[in-house]
Formats: sequence, C-alpha cells, structure tokens
Amino acid sequence: MNAVRSLSPGSYGLPAGAWRWAALGFVFLALMAAGLAVAAPESSRLLGLLLLAGIGAVASLFFYAVWPRERGNSLEARRVAEAAARANVAWAVTGADGAVLDCNAAYRRIAGAKDDEPAPPPELALGGEASSATLYRLTRSAAAGEAREEVVVTANGDIAAAVHPLRDGQTAWWFTPRLSQSAEPSSATTPSPTVAAAPVSFFKDAPVGVALADADGRLLEANASFAEFFGLTGPLAGRALSDALEDADRAGVADVIARAAGGGSESAPIELCPAGQSDRMAELYARPANGGDAKRAILYLIDVSEQKALETKFAQSQKMQAVGQLAGGVAHDFNNLLTVIIGNSEFLLMRHQAADPSFKEINEIHQNALRAATLVGQLLAFSRKQTLQPRVLILREGVELKLEHGADLWPVHADETQISNAIINLVVNARDAMPKGGEVTIVTANETVTEASALGTAIMPAGDYVRIEVRDTGVGIRKEHVGKIFDPFFTTKPVGQGTGLGLATVYGIVKQTGGFITVDSEEGKGTTFRIYLPRYRGEPAAQPAESERVVPRDITGQDTILLVEDEEAVRSFAARALKLRGYHVMEAAGGEEALEIVNSFQGKIDLLITDVVMPSMDGPTLVRAVKRLRPDMAVIFMSGYAEEAFRRHDEKAEDLHFLPKPFGLKQLAAKVKDVLSGTPAPRRAGER
Repeated sequence: MNAVRSLSPGSYGLPAGAWRWAALGFVFLALMAAGLAVAAPESSRLLGLLLLAGIGAVASLFFYAVWPRERGNSLEARRVAEAAARANVAWAVTGADGAVLDCNAAYRRIAGAKDDEPAPPPELALGGEASSATLYRLTRSAAAGEAREEVVVTANGDIAAAVHPLRDGQTAWWFTPRLSQSAEPSSATTPSPTVAAAPVSFFKDAPVGVALADADGRLLEANASFAEFFGLTGPLAGRALSDALEDADRAGVADVIARAAGGGSESAPIELCPAGQSDRMAELYARPANGGDAKRAILYLIDVSEQKALETKFAQSQKMQAVGQLAGGVAHDFNNLLTVIIGNSEFLLMRHQAADPSFKEINEIHQNALRAATLVGQLLAFSRKQTLQPRVLILREGVELKLEHGADLWPVHADETQISNAIINLVVNARDAMPKGGEVTIVTANETVTEASALGTAIMPAGDYVRIEVRDTGVGIRKEHVGKIFDPFFTTKPVGQGTGLGLATVYGIVKQTGGFITVDSEEGKGTTFRIYLPRYRGEPAAQPAESERVVPRDITGQDTILLVEDEEAVRSFAARALKLRGYHVMEAAGGEEALEIVNSFQGKIDLLITDVVMPSMDGPTLVRAVKRLRPDMAVIFMSGYAEEAFRRHDEKAEDLHFLPKPFGLKQLAAKVKDVLSGTPAPRRAGER
C-alpha cells in the first residue's frame, strides 16, 4: 500500500525548528554570492568556480532536507494491514495458478498451516469427500469472473465460503466459520478475538448474507447482502426478521434462531422465502455468538433461488418423462386389444345389414372402439410415440375466430394431422376459457431467433422457425398453475369436463416434431400459446392428385404373406382379413417360428408382416435375419408405437413400411396392396 506524500510539518528529512531556518538562510546567502560571481566573472575567476560548486552541493543537501517522507500514511497503512491480518474472519488471496499469495492468521488456523510454512490453497486446505464438489464450483466461478457463495461442509462444522474475482487472475476468498478457541494465539500477550467480539460491520461487503440477531429474532446488525435479499431499507436495528418472511416460514426460523442464541447444538439449515416473493428462496444458518452474557445468534444467508429453480425444472422434466413412458406402455398394449375389437366388429357388420336387430349394437361397439383408439392416441402423443387423429372443432356462439397468416411461410417437416390436432386442442382450451364469449386468434409467422433462449424447461437454439400463436381473451391462467398446465391429467375444469390430456398432448406433439412451446398468461386478460417449429430446408414431398384420392381401389390379391404376431387374437383377425381378400397367409407366433417357415418353405414369400415388439426375437431382429435369406422380400411393420420406434433399430431400412395399430380391415388390405404393387416406403423425418 503506497503512502501519500504531504508537506505537513514533521514529514521532512531535517527536524522542524532553528536548524531548518538556518539551512534556508545559508542557501539564500549562497545564492546571492553566486549572483555576484556570475555578474563579475573577471574579479572572481577561480574563487567564483569554487563558489558555484559549493552552491550545487548545498542545493543537493537542501532538496534532501525538504523532500517529503512517507511517515504518517505508511503508519496508517501498516495499521490497516495489521487489522486485516488479525481479523477472525479467514481470508486469502490466490493467484492465477491457485497458490496462496496472502492470507491472515485465521485462514492459517482453519488450513492447519504453521507460521513458518506456506499456506495451502482452499481446495487442499478444506478439501474432502463432502466439500470437494463445492470448492470446485467456487473455483470455476472465480475463473469465469463470477462471484459466488456456498456452504462448505468440513469435519469441524459448516463454513460459509465466498469467492470474488480480482485483477490478473487473482481470487479473494472469505470464510466465516465458528472458529475454535483452542488454537494457539500468535502472541502470548494478544489473545485471539472471538466471533462475537468482531464487529458485524466487518462483514458489510461479504457476498453472503450475514446478520446478528437476539434470541427473539430481532436484528441487531446486518450486511448489505442480507438486507438486499429481504428488500429491507433504512435502519435494521430492532426490526423483527419474521416481518420479512412468508407466514409459513416464521415459526421455523424463530425456533432455529432461539436455539442458536441459547447456545444449542448446530442445526441443519432452514429454507425460507421473503414475504411476497415465493419464487425466491434462501438457506439460513444460525450459529451461537460466543462472548458476553447476551444471548445472540449469528445468521448466515445463502441465496439458492437459481439452484431451486433448476431443481424444479429437472424434477418436472423427469416426471413428464416417467409418466410418458407409463402412458406409452399402457397405450401400446391397449392398441392390440382395440385392433381385435375393431376388426371383429367390422366382420360382424359385414354379415349384418342395417335392418338387422343386432346391427345397432355392433355398430355401437365399433364406434366406441374408434373413440377409445383416439383417446389412446392422445396418451401416445404425450409420450411422443404415436400420431394423433384430428377431430372436428366447433366454437360456441359468442366466440369469434380470427386468422392472421404470415406471408411466404417457410416449410416445416411435421405430420399434418399432429399439428392440426395440437392447434385444435389449443383452440378448444381457449374456447373453454371464455364462457361469456370472446376472441380466439391464430397467428402464423416466420421468426429468426438470433440467440438461444430458455422456453419452459427447454433451451431453444438460434435458427429459423415458423411461429404458430394461439391467443384468447379469456380468464387467463393463475400464476401457480402455469408451471403445471402441460402435466398429464392436470386440469382446472370441473369433474367430467376435462381429462387433463389436451395440453399434455400438445406438448408431446410439439416435442416429437422437434419444436418448442411456451405460454404467457395474465389473469383476467387472456392467454397466449406460442409454438416454434424448425424451418425445413429440404424439398417438399409430392402430393397425390385429388383424383387419385377418390378413385376406388382394388385391394384383393393372390400373393403369399408371412404374418408374425405374438398376440393370438390380433394374428387371427389379420390372417382372416387377408384370406378374405384372396391372399395365401402363413402364420407364426414369434420370430423363431417365422425363421423356420422361411427356411422350410420352398415357394416364394412375397411379403412379411411382423409386429415390432415380441418376446425372444423382436421384429427388427427377425427382418435382418430374413433379409439375409431372402433380400427381395417386402416388409411391413405393425405396432402400437410410432414408426420411429422401429426405425431406430435399422437406420438404413428405407424399404420398410409401417402400419400403426389399431387398424381395420380396409387399412390392412390397402396397406398390403400398396406394398405389393411397389409403392415406395415413405421417407423419415430429416431424409432428403
């Protein structure tokens, strides 16, 4: 620390008084003599030169005498340095290489370093199984130029630690533990100060919240970080901490402070929220303040708002994934049952005309099976494993629908029925949010995102997107419900008016398409959902002409088909349906049995139809084995999951076709006819 020079008395080389004035007088006379020597050089000659040399020497002595000395301020700097060195709050400064450049005695005590040996860096001094991860995060934050505070767990108790980056790659460390009084003092005549003896104002610049409170929870002093977290302004002395807390946290905080002030054993930290700010959270550590008769507690406050927000998002993501897997598994098995119900009801409808007394009941079975298939499709869409079927949307009277289409929209690579169903679900929710009428507006536009941004629990990277926006003028969504609206089975509608799968379905469709979804809502002012779909830069697939869609088709045949399905009811229905169309069908209950048929059958097998998920040998494994024996055989996969479920098993299976369950007689016969007639397999997402 550089002392500031001043021209105050007592800061010169010579002492103040007669000696200084005599020196100045002598210099004045010497200058007059020098002037005479210069004015009359002829008369002075050698004497004048000697006189000038003497004047130069005197001038040098004069400047030495009057030049200021660094006395008073250097003493003050030494006092400040000594106070910092003797402080009971441990501090250290580390260099860019992590070595300790400077530290005080308190740091040496907690680091276990003697006075005559270099102090180890914090990572080594406090490192252990419980604290290594915390110290690593603090070091990384300092290296990134960010201040950070956390609690380090050591064998001797918890320590509130903080780092602050300095210039030239240096880092300042602060540690505020309850120091042990068993350490040897540095001087026999100077006892080690206690935590209670250190003024709380010493912590005013610490990046962690520190405060001193009495047994009743009233603040005596607090630093800026503590006051800022609770939004406290003005004098803090005498103010009750409970007034700044949420009602649910007051009793627990008061109990922790009272036990600490009474000298009780160290307790675990308690989580709290400031009043009116339920989205912010901190951990409060209360420790006894040693020294004196007054019962007081030292409070350490660590802001964990960002950490808790990340934990909540991660838990939400895990929950959505787990429920999605459960829904997908249940729906897949149920699709097998629906395939049998739909197929056999169609067989019955073929034998019973409309005038038949049984026709109405059979038709009811068929129609309700189709409705059940739609509901199962919603479950699979949430789990991102199936395609949804669209449904008709009718807006009630008083609800106006407006469309705002952007010009020259970019193409997107998505399934039309899925996106349509997602928009329909959003419009239905908007309609239900406006019981007294209002406006629903659907907006489409191109949008270029220049920087990655957080949308809900996902990060949307920079790029080109097509934005689909559905906004309403309804009642809005309550703040505490916004984070739950995409949860499956979560609904605010009365019992019987909603399944809670609508928005979960939308979420699954958007994610399966590779897009992102976000929501903005305000109670009483409406809600806006925004879907972002990535721009597709490939060539759009050719669409069949309208005339080709309505021409009646011949779906009969005479080819040989090998049908592999482990569910006997599904296999029986599919085989019967194909035989009715004229095909020769061989049945197998699994992959091993199918391979035996392929090896033993001498004739040509034109088509293999196999389930994807089967015991022992699954569908993709069977197909790879069959392709080695008969590479020209066409293949149709059938499954209650989506096409991607089997595409992942064989990335080069461009000639493989897919038939989703549940299916009926016409869907099965039409798919078989397409494949045997040479229609190419549809391309997967991302193929060009």
